[in-house]
Formats: sequence, C-alpha cells, structure tokens
Amino acid sequence: MVYLFPGYSQLLEEVSFLSIQGNWDRRVSRRAFLGIGGLSAAALALGSKGALAQSNGGGSAGFGPLVEDPGGILDLPRGFQYRIISEEGTNLSSGKPVPGDHDGMAAFQGPGNTTVLVRNHELSQGQKPPVVGENPYDPTEVGGTTGIVVGPDRKEIRDYVTSSGTNRNCSGGPTPWGTWITCEETRDPSGIPHGYAFEVLPDGSERLSDQPITDMGFFSHEAIGIDPRTGIAYLTEDDFASGPIPEDPNDEVVGATRSSFLYRFIPNARNLGPGAYLQGGRLQAMKIDERPNYNADLADEGDTFQVVWVDVNPTTAREDAQAKGAARFNRLEGADFSGGAFWFDDTAGGEERLGQIFRLIPSGDPSGGGRDTLELFFEGQNSNNMESPDNLVIAPFGDVWFCEDGDGQDRVMGITPEGEVYEFARNRLNNSELAGCTFSPDGKTFFVNIQSPGFTFAIWGPFGRVNRNRQRQMAHAAPPDQVAPKISEEMAYLADRHGMSPYEAAAFDRLGASLA
Repeated sequence: MVYLFPGYSQLLEEVSFLSIQGNWDRRVSRRAFLGIGGLSAAALALGSKGALAQSNGGGSAGFGPLVEDPGGILDLPRGFQYRIISEEGTNLSSGKPVPGDHDGMAAFQGPGNTTVLVRNHELSQGQKPPVVGENPYDPTEVGGTTGIVVGPDRKEIRDYVTSSGTNRNCSGGPTPWGTWITCEETRDPSGIPHGYAFEVLPDGSERLSDQPITDMGFFSHEAIGIDPRTGIAYLTEDDFASGPIPEDPNDEVVGATRSSFLYRFIPNARNLGPGAYLQGGRLQAMKIDERPNYNADLADEGDTFQVVWVDVNPTTAREDAQAKGAARFNRLEGADFSGGAFWFDDTAGGEERLGQIFRLIPSGDPSGGGRDTLELFFEGQNSNNMESPDNLVIAPFGDVWFCEDGDGQDRVMGITPEGEVYEFARNRLNNSELAGCTFSPDGKTFFVNIQSPGFTFAIWGPFGRVNRNRQRQMAHAAPPDQVAPKISEEMAYLADRHGMSPYEAAAFDRLGASLA
C-alpha cells in the first residue's frame, strides 16, 4: 500500500539488488536470501508490508459503502447509478449481432458532445457471436473490436465494427492522437499468424486495423500505455508458459510458475499520428540493472529499481527477453500511462498470489536512453483489498482503479495517493470478470464491461473533478510518515557504526540478521 520511503533516491544510488532466476510458487528461503549477503539482501528485504494496514472499501477513502442493487446486477455507492448501453446478442446498427466476450476499452471525444467507445472482444475460432467486419486481417477469425457512440444522456446512438479478423483481443490502450491499439493475447504462428498489436480508428473505417504492427512484437500481448512526450509505447505480456525450475536446493522452491515480460517500443516515425507505428521501430525488454532474470515476485511494496532496456527481435521477443536476462513477472495484465508514469499490474504476482501493481517512471529521454525507475506500488495481502487485478486506469481525479478477475464476485477497486483502498463496484450478476474500465473525456461517466454474457455499463454520480495535478501526485506519491521503519536504539547505534541507513538496518533486523 505504500510507495517510496523518504530519501529513496539517494539509497537507490548506493544499492544493488538481488539476482534470482525464475518465478516460483514460493519465495526464496530466508537462508538463501541471507546468503546473498550485505546490502543487496538488505535493500531487497526492505519493504513496507505490515507497516500500514490496508483500509477496506467504505472507509475514509472512496465514495462510501456499496448499496445492494435491487436489480441484482451491479452494486455501487449511494448517489451513483448505471445504465446498460450495450448487450451481447442484440443487434449493431448494421443489423449484425453485438459480439461477445467484452474486454478492454477506451473512451474518446466524439462530435456533438458525444463519447465514442472502442471495445475489444476476446473471441477465438468457434466462439459466438463473432465480430463480422468489412476488412478483416484474417477472414477465418472471429475476434476484433466494436465502436459505440454514446450521447450526452448516456444512451447509445449507434454502434458498429471497428476492426475484425483477429484472435483473443484482450486489452490494449489509447494513443495520444485518438486511436486505439488492440492487442491479441495469443501467439499462434500457424496459417495467418496471430500475436500482434493493431491500430484501430474509432470511426469504424477499418482502414488501419488489417495491418499488424509487427515491430511491436509477436507474443501474447495484453495491454499498452504510451508516453505522450516521446511516443514510446510500453507493452505487457500475459503468457501462460512456465519458466525453468531452479537448481539450487537452498532456494526451497516448489516447481515453476508462469513468466511474462515487460516491453517498450520506440517508434521510428518523428511525426506521430494514425499509422505512425506501422513505420516500424525498436522493441526492447526491461531488465533490472546488472541483475539478470530478476524475479519480480521477490519485491516488497516500496521497493525501487533502476532498469535498463535490452533490444529483442520482434519475431522472437519472448525467447530473446529470457535469453538476455529480462525481469520476469507472473502474468502481466492491465496498463495505463498517466501523470508521467506507466502503471501496470501482475494478476498473479506477490507472496499471496493476489496480484501486484507496479509503476515505471521513464527518464524522459526521447531517444529511449537514460535510466528508468521501476517500483512495486501495491501488493495484495488479503482478498478484501485485491484479488487478481486485470484492466487498470488512472481516474481523472487521480486514484488508481482496477478491475478484478478472480474467484467469486469481482469488483472495481480504487487506491488513493495516500494508499487507501476502497470498493467502487461489485458484480452480482455472475462470476464473470469485470473489464474495460475507462472514463469519458470530461470525467463525468465511467464505463465498464462484464465479460460474459457481455454487458457494457455507463455509470455516473458524484465523481471528483478532473485533476491533472492529482494524477501527477499519484505518479510520485510519497509514503505517510508512519511508514518509516521502527528500530531499537541498539540497532540505530549499530547502523551508524556500519555506515548504514535506518532502512538498511531495519531490513537486516526484519531478516533476523545480526549487525553486532
């Protein structure tokens, strides 16, 4: 729940971090951890877990406790209401069926005070209702995207296909120039290959969406966020492939779990706009500086890392990332770029496997050089506060919002810059995931999907005002004062004697290591 400790940037320059290969069901043992020795172990061990209790929904943060929906569909706080604006199996304006499996989504400013939604459909061959377009990438496939024009009264005006012929369109992200990047969550080289990102125009012309952005990589894509200052795109991978089982018995791990990587794409085009990414670019994977194959599961909330980027071949991105020591996650999901930071989540990350939210602060170097900073922002410690985060968005008023895709009733959850967690919505219709969280450009309407059966909701009520300063505050939030570690006078004396900061000493103390 906590972010950076005071003076973290100075400490960051002094420490290097633990290198452990793999991504496992249990964390590295204390014995192996201490065996790394010295400052590396201390720096990695330092975390704020347990320093502050995570608040439940309905506390001082958020919009108050949820009120049970008499319709049995979506519980919301008092003062909020919803409307179902699109439903699977009904007809589009063209007469074709509204496709199923609603997923990632973005909202754009439309003409005449309208909002235009572009919505993914995570469909594969054989699933219905399919996306039936006029200019498909692969005529044998049924996935794609649709568009919905929503009036100021939050009612649908018309809807239509915006892309077609793709496979498992899970998530994606909006571009600064008003288009949508839809991502295929698959990696299938047979026939017409699938495992790409595609640019989608909200007007439904399907003019660009039949051309994969091949330089963005051939892998199981999930989501994307774009830095508006540089045009650099950051991409998450959601892959079910497993990593190798570690050989060192001191690590005391059980088997191997999934591994996914984080990428960035540096475009060749100088003038960015629709179609610019088709001009190619450079694909890179993220690596913890001088620490190959770092296992992000080992991080604690507030841990901060300097990262470097290694070039990978777009056609073998995953294999190259692993061979070149890129940092490993479990299954990366939703993402958003806001307030100068790239936010993304790992749906199965962390010690409890309840999920993690990370933020990456780019250096701002338009050439793609410089040192970026990665931080574990939040880790789920109990299912009341987080269970399998998926799509993610930074709200117009600054909070992080994420949809859950876990067991039981899934929710839309919020986290404030002060680290408080709250519920905003709960799906009572079924156990299907919530997805596609996005806000209208004016910040007055929140749109979200239930994936199956597919529903798209417009939700409105007493939201906070659009606050860009608070979005930037969220990107650089400092922890509350009580996050500072508590150490004994003896430990403080020993820390000073060994030239350690209180944070390093507290880490050693937490591990039971003596400084005497």
